Amino acid sequence: MNKKMKAISIGMVMVLLTLMSAACAKKESGGGAEAGGKNVKLDFVWFADGNEGAIMKDIIKDYEAKNTNVKVNMIEVPYKDLSTKLKTMTAGGEPPALARISTTELGGFAKQAVDLSESNGGLEKYTGQFIDSLKPFYVVNNKAVAAPMDVTANGLIYNKTLFDKAGVKVPSSPDNVWTWDEFSAALKQVMEKGGAKYGLVWDFTPQRWSTILYQFGGSLMSPDGAKATINNEAGIQAVEYFKKLHTDGIAPTSVWLGGENPNNLFRSGTVAAHLAGNWMISNYKDISNFEWGVTYMPKAKQRSSVPGGKFAMAFKNSGVEKEATDFINYITTKEVNAKYTQEALFLSPRKDNAKLDYAFGKEMMEVFSNELNNTVPAAAEDWSKQTIVPKFSNELKKTISEIIVGKITGQAGLDKVAGLIDKAIGEEKK
Repeated sequence: MNKKMKAISIGMVMVLLTLMSAACAKKESGGGAEAGGKNVKLDFVWFADGNEGAIMKDIIKDYEAKNTNVKVNMIEVPYKDLSTKLKTMTAGGEPPALARISTTELGGFAKQAVDLSESNGGLEKYTGQFIDSLKPFYVVNNKAVAAPMDVTANGLIYNKTLFDKAGVKVPSSPDNVWTWDEFSAALKQVMEKGGAKYGLVWDFTPQRWSTILYQFGGSLMSPDGAKATINNEAGIQAVEYFKKLHTDGIAPTSVWLGGENPNNLFRSGTVAAHLAGNWMISNYKDISNFEWGVTYMPKAKQRSSVPGGKFAMAFKNSGVEKEATDFINYITTKEVNAKYTQEALFLSPRKDNAKLDYAFGKEMMEVFSNELNNTVPAAAEDWSKQTIVPKFSNELKKTISEIIVGKITGQAGLDKVAGLIDKAIGEEKK
């Protein structure tokens, strides 16, 4: 072969290799820029409380139709296994693209999270989309380590049938809410004239109990998180009033002392009211043996609920950080988040979704939303400290039970809990 022919052959080979390389690149990318770039799979670790998993799958289908290069793989785990699953994946060097997490997991995985505000116009612009009371939960060291998907609030569900029978009218607006003494008197009247066996059941959790703490002007910790404040005057007043509800027979001791399920008690139709979370609207949807509704909680020094919620977090070192962020941005838009929260009967964390057209319980959800809008900053500041709270929350629950039964005084009990809080704060600083 002469030099000219050899050069032509080499040239043809180079052209063929170039064409083959281009074809492979097109195949790898799923069709080029029009399809959105390279093919990616987003592992999405997910837990569900109700029907929200099915709703999210519909949302994922819509997203995949618009982004043909993206496949979202939902990895469903029971909530009790969520932390263990995420710890195993991240420790093994194979973190998921993203995960649905609760407030409990936020602090534990914050260091491994993508800062979602970086590519979304900065922290102030990003957090400005969502209600202010959630900010302490997902903003860590001036980084948005997650995006709110839904928000929860504590509130008051009541047996309308029993209240009507007793001739007791509930507050019709947030401008005329009861004081705690007025509320207690109303509950006694529903017990005496309406036939209620008990006036009020209250979920057996420290978070739900802390509702009354904030209403009396108390808090678990100081605003800067430097010391315990649960044992100050407001804290003692709150726990003593909680005890009084039990000693007066308004609240059954069987819940906080015997572990009886407050949901079952309310469903029986023999309880006037249930202090619980907004998710119980969905849980009680099937009650047919009596009418029920939602009214405003009473106040002491002030009104307050306790915020919580679920969040979407993207993980560093997944190799698909940008695509995971894009997906989170999509599911937290006004329109998509409205679909998700409406169909799941959740409260939306977005400021522009404050009033949604729920198929069930629209007015009830608006009352819970109002409770959230009147929540004091301390509630979120306390419960966002999830590397500290788990170290004393079980003891707090146990101590409250001991105060109710008279085993220990309110002051002595909360002094003991304050010591545990200060110890946990000290360990955190090391």
